[in-house]
Amino acid sequence: MREGSLEAPTRHPIPWQDESFYDPAEIELELRRVFDICHGCRRCFNLCDSFPRLFDLVDASPTEELDGVDSKDFKSVVDACTLCDLCYMTKCPYVPPHEFNLDFPHLMLRYRALEHKEGKTPFADKQLAETDRNGALATIVAPIANWTTKRGNATAGRVLRAVAGLHKDAELPKYASHSFERQDYDAPAVNAEAPAFGRKAVLYATCFVNFNEPHVGIAARQVLAMNGVETQIVYPSCCSMPLLEQGRIADVAANAKKVAAEMKPWIEKGYDIIALVPSCGLMLKSEWPLILPDDPDVALLSRATFDISEYVVDIAKKQGMAPGMENIGGTLTLHMACHARAQNMGQKGAEMLRLIPKASVKVIERCSGHGGSWGFKEEWFPVAMKVGKPVAQQAARNGAGFVMSECPLAGVHIVQGIDALGGDAPKPELVTHPIQLIARAYGLGG
Repeated sequence: MREGSLEAPTRHPIPWQDESFYDPAEIELELRRVFDICHGCRRCFNLCDSFPRLFDLVDASPTEELDGVDSKDFKSVVDACTLCDLCYMTKCPYVPPHEFNLDFPHLMLRYRALEHKEGKTPFADKQLAETDRNGALATIVAPIANWTTKRGNATAGRVLRAVAGLHKDAELPKYASHSFERQDYDAPAVNAEAPAFGRKAVLYATCFVNFNEPHVGIAARQVLAMNGVETQIVYPSCCSMPLLEQGRIADVAANAKKVAAEMKPWIEKGYDIIALVPSCGLMLKSEWPLILPDDPDVALLSRATFDISEYVVDIAKKQGMAPGMENIGGTLTLHMACHARAQNMGQKGAEMLRLIPKASVKVIERCSGHGGSWGFKEEWFPVAMKVGKPVAQQAARNGAGFVMSECPLAGVHIVQGIDALGGDAPKPELVTHPIQLIARAYGLGG
């Protein structure tokens, strides 16, 4: 047996439809097997809070080995996992095809799937995960919704946060008054002189861009039109990453089938599929095929899907970008989102920003600490701030200019971390997504 695998990581389909997948005794045995390997390695000590919690449990046990840890204490390790996949993709030497066959994030998912089957998913958490319903309602009354959820609201906001279990200091996403889908009539003219003219793409809006940050989708559409790409906006439903985080795999599968079926005719007509948020791209490319490995529509969608940064870089490499970009000045600090890294496609966001003439791009490859809705929670927000502090410090050291992440929630969290550092030094301007700076470089706003 070799110490670590030299082959590329691979993943097994998730057997969520087998009864044994939810067997408590089998899950405990697998937790002990995997945790013992992790304890012996400890390479992931500085990723997220799951691993320090596990190692502290072991070190504080009477035997200072895993056999001295009570199984009931494993829940704190599971709850600290954000399913970022970084341990699997960037650190662990024992992932398949290694004989140890270790997949830490999917084991955490299995534990949560059992909890959900046993009815242990909190009601408030389930409501927070209904992103399409919440977004559709909130955009109707966006000013009121944003007032209510604004940090520091001591009236309705305090009640909402208490009921939902959200930390009083967590910066919550704002809602737009008009969804990205509703702005479909504003399609920009396609540049027929661009080298990539003839390409066609569907923009999978994602719940966040659709309801919270439609200007990201608008910028993406403008940049693609400038580069000769015809685009359509299609949004059947959320990618269900919030449901996956809660172990609701059957619900994820239902959404995957729905989205894949609606995307199929577009793919057959020659359209590429572009995800505007990395978590959604990861779901379409990787998680859905593991949940529904025998579904041909899901497989077709997986092969056709690009991340937006990945797609722009693909244009640059294959056809070349349309001329017209100009330097926008300032340092461009880009945080590489965990779910962008987990797509195993390289630093496409940084590659895209370097297409801007004379761009000064500085990359941060470390967890922002946010982890989706996890980072908003009363229990976990302080942990999220602690984990993300090194990122905030590095971004602050980079000075004035722009700071961004391909994960829009991470960007807001990083800026909140910079503010918490204090000091009088000039702070960078937050940009929701790097595609907006490409639009700005073209003079398209952004």
